[in-house]
Amino acid sequence: MADDKDIQGHADTYAGLISLLFWGGIGVAVIAAMVIWLIAPAAK
Repeated sequence: MADDKDIQGHADTYAGLISLLFWGGIGVAVIAAMVIWLIAPAAK
């Protein structure tokens, strides 16, 4: 069975992945909003 060091390392990796996904999602949403804002005036 895994010892506490291994579990802590995995928990840290998991927390980093969740943080990356969170900030990546926010970044994608901001970029998508900017693209929509830039394209919308051309559609009028």
